[in-house]
Order: sequence, then structure tokens, then C-alpha cells
Amino acid sequence: MDIRKIQVTGGSSYVLSLPKIWAVSHNIKKNDPIGIITQPDGNLLITADIKGSQSQREKIFTISEHHDPECLFRCLIGAYITGFTTIRIQSMARIPPRIRQMVRAYIQMAIGQEVAEEADDTIVLKDVLNPAEMPLHNTIKRMYSIVKGMHEDAMTALQERRSDLCADIISRDNDVDRLHWLISRQYHLITHTPALSRKMDISLQTATTFFQISRTIERIADHAVTIATNVQNLMDSDLSEELIAQIRRADDAALAIFKRSMRSFYDKNIIEANANINSVQELTVLYKELKKEVTLLQNPDSIFCGYIANSIARIGEYSTDISEVVINHCISEG
Repeated sequence: MDIRKIQVTGGSSYVLSLPKIWAVSHNIKKNDPIGIITQPDGNLLITADIKGSQSQREKIFTISEHHDPECLFRCLIGAYITGFTTIRIQSMARIPPRIRQMVRAYIQMAIGQEVAEEADDTIVLKDVLNPAEMPLHNTIKRMYSIVKGMHEDAMTALQERRSDLCADIISRDNDVDRLHWLISRQYHLITHTPALSRKMDISLQTATTFFQISRTIERIADHAVTIATNVQNLMDSDLSEELIAQIRRADDAALAIFKRSMRSFYDKNIIEANANINSVQELTVLYKELKKEVTLLQNPDSIFCGYIANSIARIGEYSTDISEVVINHCISEG
């Protein structure tokens, strides 16, 4: 830490000299404006970026090091989330078709990524999305709407034996992943560019809350996929109407906790969030009763129904995690 003493000029002005190395590295000259941001803890942040613009960062991947398409895809997602604005994929020889296919799959999944240049041995991707154009609050609402629909349709698919609806539920998980990656990217950009939080009118603390809730909603979506996948395995089963109704009751209870947790988030309601956490006990009772009935099945259906029951329980548990985040957020803002 560089410790410097405050000077007083004119009897009322407090003056602090800036480190020369820092000023030179940021090309600071005489009379240039400098931004000063007061942090929530009372500290001051000095920045040369007064516009809150996104810093330009480039990441290079060479095919010799990332020849596995799956590995390259994960690396591209990592570069996207951590805020690189330019991604260059290069090779000493012609880029293999399987790598190009994976890059196209990445572009379809990552919001705001476009091909800027393409040659036999090079692909350059650019970020064309302005973070301020995609408010985190709207993205969370979209994620919630998709995931809620996925769980509701999963129960409809079970009752009506609709394999096509299960396939649609599974495909919608990609939309949830895309939105979660976008929030993760914006969160990382805000943490590394404090002035951007001012431009987006959101504090780092609030951005952290959005990121935590987004991650939890994404996990709830994964359990919707698990339910839909196992419902597909039950298409030709002879489950009793009583057992299906029992599964539905447990899922309704879990979904009610999910809905209430998000409502407490939108309303910033600590009382409702706390009550929602306590309500998971009712779901626990329904889950135990369901597991007991499922174990009585004398065929593979017992395994599939068991997976469904476990996912329903996890939905409730993850939803209470959201309520806990809501309480923490409300207290910190209070």
C-alpha cells in the first residue's frame, strides 16, 4: 500500500498527490479530469475512466493448445464470462471443421458475440453488446419466467404422457444458461470496472445479489431438465393416478416456494422471505411420503420416480437459498 499525506492549501482545500507510475500508465496529463467515487464503506475510488466505458481486453486461443472442441467451448465461455471483448482463435494450419462448428455453437449460446474476422487459420470474435442495454433485473425476470414454465410443463407432460413437451423443456435450458452467462459476465465487468456500475445504476452489492440469484435459478432449471428426462422414461409406464397426483402435490409445493422466494425478492420483503424458508418443512413431509410410495414400486419406474422426487426436494431447497439471499440483501441495503 502506498501511504501519502494530505496537504491543505488555501486553508480549506485538501490535496493528495497521485502516484506518478499510475498517472503515466493511464496517460494522465495536466488538467485531465479524474473520477472520484464514494464506495459504500466510505472509501474513495479514484479512476481515470469517467465515462464508465468497458475496457477492451483480448484473449487468444491457439488450436494446438485447445484441439479438443469441448475444451475450447468451455474456454470460450470462460473468456466470455470474465469480460474479454475480443476473442481470437488461431492455428498454424487450417482450422478444422469441428472447431469451426464449436465456435458457431458458442456464438449461438453467448449473447452479444459476433464474428468480426474469419480466415483459414483465424477466427476473431467481438462483443457487440452494451452492458447497460441489458439490465440485470430484466434478465432475472426472464430467467424466472422460463424456469417456472419449465416446471409447470414437466408436470403436464407427466400427466398427459407428452414426450414432445419434455423435449421442449430440455431445450429451454439453453435459454436459461445463456441468460445466466450474461449476468455472470455483467457481474464480472462491474467488479472490474467500478465506473460501469454507476453507468448501469447498480451497486456492486446489488450486482452480487443478482449473480447469486441467477446461479440458483440456473440450478433449479437443471432440476427441471432432470424431471423432464425421467418423465420421458415413464412414457410407457403404468403409474397410478394416485401416485401421479402425489408427485404433482409435491411439485406444486416446491414451485410455490420458488414463486414466493422471487416475489420476496421483487418486493424486498424480509418477512415473506423468512416465512418462505420455514414453509419448506411442508415440502419435506410431502417428499418423505412420496419417497415411501416410490420405493414400493417393483420395477425400473421406482428409479425414475425417485429421481423426480429428489429434484422436487432440491427445487424447494434452492428456493429457500434465494430467500436467504433476499434477507441478506435487504439487511445490507437497510
